[in-house]
Amino acid sequence: MRQPSRPKAYHDQRFLESRDARSLRILAEYLEPLSRFERHGVKDTIVFMGSARLLPREAAQAALAKAEAAGQGVDAARNALEQSVYYEAARELAFRLTKWSKTLDRNERRFVVCTGGGPGIMEAANRGASEAKGLNVGLTISIPNDEFDNPYVSRELHFHFHYFFMRKFWFVYLAKAVVLFPGGFGTLDEMFEILTLVQTGKMRKRMPIVLFGAKYWDEVVNFDALVRAGTISPEDLTLFHRTDSVDEAYELITRGLLENAIGSPGAVL
Repeated sequence: MRQPSRPKAYHDQRFLESRDARSLRILAEYLEPLSRFERHGVKDTIVFMGSARLLPREAAQAALAKAEAAGQGVDAARNALEQSVYYEAARELAFRLTKWSKTLDRNERRFVVCTGGGPGIMEAANRGASEAKGLNVGLTISIPNDEFDNPYVSRELHFHFHYFFMRKFWFVYLAKAVVLFPGGFGTLDEMFEILTLVQTGKMRKRMPIVLFGAKYWDEVVNFDALVRAGTISPEDLTLFHRTDSVDEAYELITRGLLENAIGSPGAVL
Protein backbone atom coordinates (compact mmCIF):
# COMPACT_ATOMS: atom_id res chain seq x y z
CA MET A 1 0.00 0.00 0.00
CA ARG A 2 1.29 3.42 -0.90
CA GLN A 3 2.18 5.53 2.11
CA PRO A 4 0.43 8.94 2.35
CA SER A 5 2.77 11.69 1.24
CA ARG A 6 4.09 13.90 4.00
CA PRO A 7 5.91 17.22 3.59
CA LYS A 8 9.65 17.34 3.91
CA ALA A 9 10.78 18.89 7.17
CA TYR A 10 11.72 22.19 5.54
CA HIS A 11 8.22 22.41 4.02
CA ASP A 12 6.41 21.51 7.24
CA GLN A 13 5.01 24.85 8.45
CA ARG A 14 3.84 23.41 11.76
CA PHE A 15 7.33 22.17 12.54
CA LEU A 16 9.01 25.38 11.35
CA GLU A 17 6.85 27.41 13.71
CA SER A 18 7.37 25.04 16.63
CA ARG A 19 9.61 25.41 19.65
CA ASP A 20 11.90 22.69 18.31
CA ALA A 21 12.69 24.74 15.18
CA ARG A 22 13.54 27.97 16.99
CA SER A 23 17.23 27.66 16.11
CA LEU A 24 16.28 27.44 12.42
CA ARG A 25 14.20 30.62 12.68
CA ILE A 26 17.05 32.43 14.37
CA LEU A 27 19.47 31.26 11.71
CA ALA A 28 17.05 32.38 8.99
CA GLU A 29 17.08 35.90 10.45
CA TYR A 30 20.84 35.88 9.97
CA LEU A 31 21.14 34.19 6.56
CA GLU A 32 18.27 35.87 4.70
CA PRO A 33 19.39 39.47 5.46
CA LEU A 34 23.01 38.47 4.74
CA SER A 35 21.97 37.19 1.34
CA ARG A 36 20.10 40.39 0.48
CA PHE A 37 22.85 42.71 1.69
CA GLU A 38 25.37 40.83 -0.44
CA ARG A 39 23.05 40.79 -3.44
CA HIS A 40 22.55 44.55 -3.31
CA GLY A 41 26.19 45.34 -2.54
CA VAL A 42 25.60 46.97 0.85
CA LYS A 43 28.97 46.97 2.59
CA ASP A 44 28.30 49.02 5.70
CA THR A 45 25.81 51.43 7.24
CA ILE A 46 25.19 54.64 9.17
CA VAL A 47 22.53 53.79 11.75
CA PHE A 48 19.91 56.32 12.84
CA MET A 49 18.01 55.61 16.06
CA GLY A 50 15.34 57.63 17.85
CA SER A 51 11.72 57.93 18.85
CA ALA A 52 8.97 56.53 16.66
CA ARG A 53 6.62 59.21 18.05
CA LEU A 54 8.14 62.37 16.58
CA LEU A 55 6.29 64.10 13.76
CA PRO A 56 7.44 66.03 10.71
CA ARG A 57 7.03 69.78 11.07
CA GLU A 58 4.02 70.05 8.74
CA ALA A 59 2.13 67.27 10.50
CA ALA A 60 2.91 68.77 13.91
CA GLN A 61 1.72 72.21 12.77
CA ALA A 62 -1.52 70.73 11.46
CA ALA A 63 -2.05 68.82 14.72
CA LEU A 64 -1.54 72.00 16.75
CA ALA A 65 -4.03 73.94 14.62
CA LYS A 66 -6.57 71.14 15.08
CA ALA A 67 -5.98 71.03 18.86
CA GLU A 68 -6.36 74.79 19.18
CA ALA A 69 -9.59 74.70 17.18
CA ALA A 70 -10.94 71.91 19.40
CA GLY A 71 -9.69 73.55 22.59
CA GLN A 72 -8.04 70.40 23.93
CA GLY A 73 -4.64 68.71 23.76
CA VAL A 74 -2.96 72.03 23.00
CA ASP A 75 0.03 71.55 25.32
CA ALA A 76 0.81 68.11 23.90
CA ALA A 77 0.50 69.45 20.34
CA ARG A 78 2.82 72.35 21.10
CA ASN A 79 5.36 69.94 22.55
CA ALA A 80 5.09 67.76 19.43
CA LEU A 81 5.79 70.80 17.28
CA GLU A 82 8.87 71.65 19.37
CA GLN A 83 10.10 68.06 19.08
CA SER A 84 9.59 68.05 15.31
CA VAL A 85 12.91 69.88 15.02
CA TYR A 86 14.57 66.47 15.55
CA TYR A 87 12.58 64.88 12.72
CA GLU A 88 13.70 67.60 10.34
CA ALA A 89 17.32 67.37 11.56
CA ALA A 90 17.40 63.59 11.02
CA ARG A 91 15.95 64.04 7.55
CA GLU A 92 18.54 66.67 6.60
CA LEU A 93 21.47 64.75 8.09
CA ALA A 94 20.51 61.53 6.31
CA PHE A 95 20.12 63.45 3.04
CA ARG A 96 23.57 65.01 3.34
CA LEU A 97 25.30 61.80 4.41
CA THR A 98 23.70 59.89 1.53
CA LYS A 99 24.78 62.53 -0.99
CA TRP A 100 28.31 62.35 0.44
CA SER A 101 28.45 58.55 0.44
CA LYS A 102 27.43 58.42 -3.22
CA THR A 103 30.55 60.40 -4.18
CA LEU A 104 32.92 57.84 -2.67
CA ASP A 105 32.74 54.87 -5.04
CA ARG A 106 30.30 54.25 -7.87
CA ASN A 107 30.96 50.50 -7.75
CA GLU A 108 30.26 49.96 -4.06
CA ARG A 109 27.48 51.08 -1.74
CA ARG A 110 29.21 52.48 1.32
CA PHE A 111 27.73 53.92 4.49
CA VAL A 112 24.08 53.30 3.63
CA VAL A 113 21.53 54.90 5.95
CA CYS A 114 19.89 52.24 8.16
CA THR A 115 16.98 52.61 10.60
CA GLY A 116 14.46 50.52 12.48
CA GLY A 117 12.05 51.03 9.60
CA GLY A 118 9.28 52.61 11.65
CA PRO A 119 7.79 56.11 11.94
CA GLY A 120 9.28 59.18 13.64
CA ILE A 121 13.06 59.56 13.50
CA MET A 122 13.31 56.32 11.53
CA GLU A 123 10.98 57.60 8.84
CA ALA A 124 12.84 60.92 8.79
CA ALA A 125 16.22 59.30 8.12
CA ASN A 126 14.86 56.93 5.47
CA ARG A 127 13.08 59.89 3.90
CA GLY A 128 16.24 62.00 3.73
CA ALA A 129 18.19 59.14 2.17
CA SER A 130 15.39 58.50 -0.32
CA GLU A 131 15.28 62.19 -1.25
CA ALA A 132 19.01 61.96 -1.97
CA LYS A 133 18.15 59.05 -4.28
CA GLY A 134 20.11 56.55 -2.22
CA LEU A 135 19.33 53.02 -1.12
CA ASN A 136 18.44 52.80 2.56
CA VAL A 137 17.69 50.02 5.03
CA GLY A 138 14.75 49.40 7.36
CA LEU A 139 15.03 46.74 10.07
CA THR A 140 11.48 46.46 11.39
CA ILE A 141 10.35 44.31 14.31
CA SER A 142 7.04 42.52 14.89
CA ILE A 143 5.37 43.99 17.98
CA PRO A 144 1.71 44.19 19.10
CA ASN A 145 1.39 47.84 17.98
CA ASP A 146 -0.39 48.68 14.77
CA GLU A 147 1.64 47.95 11.66
CA PHE A 148 3.24 51.02 10.09
CA ASP A 149 4.45 51.21 6.53
CA ASN A 150 7.48 53.47 6.19
CA PRO A 151 7.17 54.40 2.50
CA TYR A 152 10.74 55.72 2.27
CA VAL A 153 12.58 52.45 3.00
CA SER A 154 14.06 50.85 -0.11
CA ARG A 155 11.70 47.92 -0.72
CA GLU A 156 14.54 45.52 -1.52
CA LEU A 157 16.17 46.32 1.83
CA HIS A 158 13.11 46.31 4.06
CA PHE A 159 13.48 43.50 6.63
CA HIS A 160 11.00 42.22 9.18
CA PHE A 161 12.32 40.50 12.31
CA HIS A 162 10.72 38.43 15.04
CA TYR A 163 13.74 38.34 17.36
CA PHE A 164 14.92 41.62 18.86
CA PHE A 165 18.44 40.30 19.35
CA MET A 166 18.80 39.41 15.66
CA ARG A 167 17.57 42.87 14.69
CA LYS A 168 20.12 44.39 17.08
CA PHE A 169 22.82 42.20 15.57
CA TRP A 170 22.16 43.66 12.12
CA PHE A 171 22.12 47.19 13.50
CA VAL A 172 25.60 46.75 14.94
CA TYR A 173 27.26 44.29 12.55
CA LEU A 174 27.31 46.56 9.51
CA ALA A 175 27.38 49.91 11.34
CA LYS A 176 30.34 52.23 10.85
CA ALA A 177 28.61 55.19 12.53
CA VAL A 178 25.57 55.64 14.80
CA VAL A 179 23.39 58.70 15.40
CA LEU A 180 20.99 58.62 18.35
CA PHE A 181 18.17 61.15 18.42
CA PRO A 182 15.81 61.65 21.38
CA GLY A 183 13.89 58.47 22.05
CA GLY A 184 12.35 56.24 24.67
CA PHE A 185 13.05 52.80 26.09
CA GLY A 186 14.02 51.25 22.76
CA THR A 187 16.47 54.02 21.89
CA LEU A 188 18.00 53.95 25.36
CA ASP A 189 18.34 50.17 25.20
CA GLU A 190 20.09 50.37 21.83
CA MET A 191 22.35 53.22 22.94
CA PHE A 192 23.57 51.50 26.10
CA GLU A 193 24.11 48.19 24.33
CA ILE A 194 26.28 49.88 21.69
CA LEU A 195 28.22 51.87 24.30
CA THR A 196 28.76 48.69 26.31
CA LEU A 197 30.11 46.84 23.26
CA VAL A 198 32.56 49.69 22.56
CA GLN A 199 33.53 50.18 26.22
CA THR A 200 34.30 46.48 26.73
CA GLY A 201 36.17 46.10 23.43
CA LYS A 202 33.70 43.57 22.06
CA MET A 203 33.29 45.94 19.14
CA ARG A 204 36.78 46.86 18.02
CA LYS A 205 35.98 49.12 15.08
CA ARG A 206 36.42 52.84 15.72
CA MET A 207 32.98 54.25 15.16
CA PRO A 208 31.54 57.77 15.51
CA ILE A 209 28.65 57.72 17.99
CA VAL A 210 26.67 60.95 18.00
CA LEU A 211 23.95 61.85 20.53
CA PHE A 212 21.86 64.46 18.74
CA GLY A 213 19.95 66.79 21.05
CA ALA A 214 22.40 67.66 23.83
CA LYS A 215 19.77 69.17 26.15
CA TYR A 216 17.59 66.08 25.89
CA TRP A 217 20.43 63.66 26.52
CA ASP A 218 21.85 65.70 29.42
CA GLU A 219 18.43 65.64 31.11
CA VAL A 220 17.66 61.99 30.43
CA VAL A 221 21.08 60.48 31.21
CA ASN A 222 23.35 62.13 33.77
CA PHE A 223 26.64 60.82 32.43
CA ASP A 224 28.63 63.12 34.74
CA ALA A 225 26.88 61.59 37.75
CA LEU A 226 27.99 58.14 36.58
CA VAL A 227 31.58 59.40 36.50
CA ARG A 228 31.26 60.97 39.98
CA ALA A 229 29.83 57.73 41.33
CA GLY A 230 32.74 55.80 39.85
CA THR A 231 30.47 53.51 37.85
CA ILE A 232 32.06 54.61 34.57
CA SER A 233 35.48 56.13 33.88
CA PRO A 234 35.99 59.74 32.77
CA GLU A 235 37.44 58.32 29.54
CA ASP A 236 34.10 56.66 28.79
CA LEU A 237 32.65 60.10 28.04
CA THR A 238 34.91 60.22 24.98
CA LEU A 239 33.10 57.26 23.42
CA PHE A 240 30.40 59.58 22.07
CA HIS A 241 29.75 63.18 21.05
CA ARG A 242 26.77 65.37 21.97
CA THR A 243 25.56 68.05 19.58
CA ASP A 244 22.54 70.06 18.44
CA SER A 245 24.02 70.93 15.06
CA VAL A 246 23.44 69.05 11.81
CA ASP A 247 26.64 70.62 10.48
CA GLU A 248 28.67 69.36 13.44
CA ALA A 249 27.12 65.89 13.31
CA TYR A 250 27.85 65.69 9.58
CA GLU A 251 31.46 66.77 10.14
CA LEU A 252 32.00 64.33 13.04
CA ILE A 253 30.60 61.39 11.09
CA THR A 254 32.25 62.01 7.73
CA ARG A 255 35.62 62.75 9.32
CA GLY A 256 35.43 59.61 11.45
CA LEU A 257 34.47 57.47 8.48
CA LEU A 258 37.24 58.86 6.29
CA GLU A 259 39.83 58.33 9.03
CA ASN A 260 38.79 54.89 10.25
CA ALA A 261 36.41 53.12 7.87
CA ILE A 262 36.91 54.17 4.25
CA GLY A 263 39.61 51.57 3.67
CA SER A 264 37.76 48.80 5.50
CA PRO A 265 34.58 47.96 3.58
CA GLY A 266 32.28 45.38 5.08
CA ALA A 267 31.40 44.29 8.58
CA VAL A 268 34.08 44.60 11.24
CA LEU A 269 33.41 43.80 14.90
